[in-house]
Amino acid sequence: MEGMRLLSAAAEAIGGTTKKNEKVRILAEYLRARTVAEAAASAVFLSGRAFPAWEETTLQAGAALLWQVMKDITGKSDAALTAVYRKHGDLGTAAYDALGTVAPAESGLTVTDVARAFRDIAAVRGPAAKTTLIRELFLKATALEAKYLVKIMTGELRIGLKESLVEEAIALAYHVPSSEVQRADMLLGDIGETLQLAAAHRLNQARMRLFHPLGFMLASPVESAAEAFEYFHDAAVEDKYDGIRAQAHIGMLQAPGEKLPSRQVRLFSRTRDNITESFPELVAPLLDFPEDLILDGEIVAWRHGRALPFSELQKRLGRKTVTEKMMRQVPVCYVAFDVLYAGGELALDLPLRERHAMLDRIFAGASHQHRERIRDLQGKLEFEPAIEQDDHQHLAAVRAPVLHADSPDHLDQLFDAAQGRGNEGLMIKDFNSVYAPGRRGKSWLKLKRELATLDVVVTSVEWGHGKRAGVLSDYTFAVRDGERLVNVGKAYSGLTDKEIAEMTQWFLEHTIVDHGFWREVDPAIVLEVAFNAVMQSGRHDSGFALRFPRILRLRPDKSPADIDTIERVREIFERQKIAYPNAV
Repeated sequence: MEGMRLLSAAAEAIGGTTKKNEKVRILAEYLRARTVAEAAASAVFLSGRAFPAWEETTLQAGAALLWQVMKDITGKSDAALTAVYRKHGDLGTAAYDALGTVAPAESGLTVTDVARAFRDIAAVRGPAAKTTLIRELFLKATALEAKYLVKIMTGELRIGLKESLVEEAIALAYHVPSSEVQRADMLLGDIGETLQLAAAHRLNQARMRLFHPLGFMLASPVESAAEAFEYFHDAAVEDKYDGIRAQAHIGMLQAPGEKLPSRQVRLFSRTRDNITESFPELVAPLLDFPEDLILDGEIVAWRHGRALPFSELQKRLGRKTVTEKMMRQVPVCYVAFDVLYAGGELALDLPLRERHAMLDRIFAGASHQHRERIRDLQGKLEFEPAIEQDDHQHLAAVRAPVLHADSPDHLDQLFDAAQGRGNEGLMIKDFNSVYAPGRRGKSWLKLKRELATLDVVVTSVEWGHGKRAGVLSDYTFAVRDGERLVNVGKAYSGLTDKEIAEMTQWFLEHTIVDHGFWREVDPAIVLEVAFNAVMQSGRHDSGFALRFPRILRLRPDKSPADIDTIERVREIFERQKIAYPNAV
């Protein structure tokens, strides 16, 4: 049995058990039985990636292209393939089903063959060239191998195997401490290279590799200032800005197409996506820091010394080309509040108090355009007086102001002031806390209050994905505009599995129009939803969209006649504008 078939069989066995320790045992046995080179490539694939995390290489071959290849090989129509997909809710499993009768019963594919094929697919340009290579690869694969080729290529492995479990399996396979495997993988951003070091018992040789995002430390919500002070009393307090979390990496890198390394900046979102191209004006200011750095912070839309609402920043997200006009209309700023790496040294294990001191030193060493300015004790930021604040070319990285709260009453005062500046609320952090990548504990807390809730009615529903593939779990909902209903949002979280199952049956019985993947339904189910903000948007016919809507509960006690109106949505939107007077 060749390598790729063994990997696929191991993945099937891993996906077939819900027991974490059993998953780790199966994977450890598989890795131990492979050559180190094949085990290293397998570790990358079984982490749900085609390439190591630190690389900028991507296949650029999405689900639509894979769908076309499956059509070409099987001869099935779109309708037939859609039926197969609907049966499973997973493209990889659909490939297994669809290719079952046409795929070879045996194959000679090795894991390293697949790794080379992925490199070739990434290297060619254009869908035609990629389709040819993918088709050649799939024609060599058994149906089971094709299933996992698709899962790896789409990043949708779905066998309950997080990278942390792969790390545990490596530790078990090569008899090394799991903590050392975890740290080496964090530093290198390459689970395959980590495996090779573990196999050679050289994990202590792992060194920090810039330009792969570390896990972000996360905060736990608290309902009140009093609750926050139950966890710690020595609290660092920052405004909670209404932007996107971003890790800034600054250092030497040989970028694709360049002959020699040069000093580069990369910005990574919380989902670890490279978002640098969406914010090109932040690159030059961040390059002004003279040392190699990893900063943690928030990208916010910024004008007149204050953050703008997220709806403004949203105009910049996902843009591959950002024009001068766009940068003028929606200026942005990087607000740094932590440092993870500086001058060749990791700062993760230092207490927050010391990391703050490092951040002060870093900003003091940058050019005068980047120095922190605090307008008043409430933590407003301003740029150098000589700089025209609306000139986007001068916006830079700024140091997030840090205050100290010594009582719940004091924290309440700071919260009111933060919301008065148009920010979401407060971040409350233990001065003694270390930086724990990817973890959500009680060392960092977030205090914010819901803007409002709305009573809405469900107008359409969609089939879910993964474990929710067999239920209607994504709800689009509306408010009243006179005699008609106008949609204002879509939510898929908040109900229990039991409630979703019961509602699925109701929606199936009350479908007005079946569009296949989604259904228009009888507008009779009333929900209460919470959200963070109201944004103007062309996505819905109401002209508005709710940001981060969440279903609080079903409201069987209310009829569609009782739901909120578009006037209520406008009222909430106008109330936001008071908090954001400088929004453009």
